[in-house]
Amino acid sequence: MKSILLVRFVFCSTLYACGQSNDDRFIFFLHNRFLEEHGLDESHPEFGRIEYEEILEEFEKEGLKVISEKRNGNVNARNYALKIETQIDSLISNGTDPEKITVVGTSKGGYIAQYVSTFANNPKLNFVFVASYRNTDLEAIPEINYCGNILTIYEESDPFGVSAIKRKENSSCKIRHFKEVELSTGLGHGFLLKPLKEWIEPTIEWAKGNYN
Repeated sequence: MKSILLVRFVFCSTLYACGQSNDDRFIFFLHNRFLEEHGLDESHPEFGRIEYEEILEEFEKEGLKVISEKRNGNVNARNYALKIETQIDSLISNGTDPEKITVVGTSKGGYIAQYVSTFANNPKLNFVFVASYRNTDLEAIPEINYCGNILTIYEESDPFGVSAIKRKENSSCKIRHFKEVELSTGLGHGFLLKPLKEWIEPTIEWAKGNYN
């Protein structure tokens, strides 16, 4: 498997020891739930094969340093978010500017990313939540508190395709940059399983600090 494991930076005393520089931009990519209990070669019964590695490659083509792993089992979103937060803290302590770190999550991965935003509580970090919000979330998951530069991407034909502006308004952290992109691919929830330019391109721009 080509993806970079989350433990890559844990054993490095500095970014330079890892072959990195302070100018690098990082993406933590968190995939959807289906891959937790299925192999990369297995197809979703409704949406087909999940193009996980192809998605990572699109980020890498743009010079972004991708940190990702295929999760196994039905992981606890809160606990996994704490693991990601530890990795982020490691990068920051080794000299990476928080504004050069972006956490991208699709579907369940997007909910994990929302927990990372809550736990890290760092307004300089970047987040992209893809197809991971429903209006019922405010009552079902009241502990989520957006913090950071937030981009939400959703598809109008998807049950998770609604604006998260109410979550933003209910969050106590001051959010400097907030943007929402509504897609009309007609692919339902399956749009996030492929590296479609409709969501990949705005995600890359966000990770590069282009918030307009």
